[in-house]
Amino acid sequence: MSKPKIEWQVQENGHYSLSGTLERDTVPAFWRQRHEWMPRESQVQLDLRAVTRVDSAGMVMLLHIYQQLSSNGSELTLLHVPEQLVTLLRLSHVESMLAACIA
Repeated sequence: MSKPKIEWQVQENGHYSLSGTLERDTVPAFWRQRHEWMPRESQVQLDLRAVTRVDSAGMVMLLHIYQQLSSNGSELTLLHVPEQLVTLLRLSHVESMLAACIA
């Protein structure tokens, strides 16, 4: 059985995609390597269509990505947000933090 993982793919011109499982078993190692993949563009679009599972650790990672990009003057847009993530944001009462980012 293969181990779950997160994959970050650079598309073009500030467009990225994230795939795999965003959960407590995958997020820590992926986050430690953020200096290798964190976008630098002023406009960043992150497509989540290939995310197969997300838990609270994955939600927090996306919130941190948003905060880090914002502090660097970048604007984040999330595309194809899984319903599971929308539900977690709502249940955690943090949906307003990312509401403007969700397209």
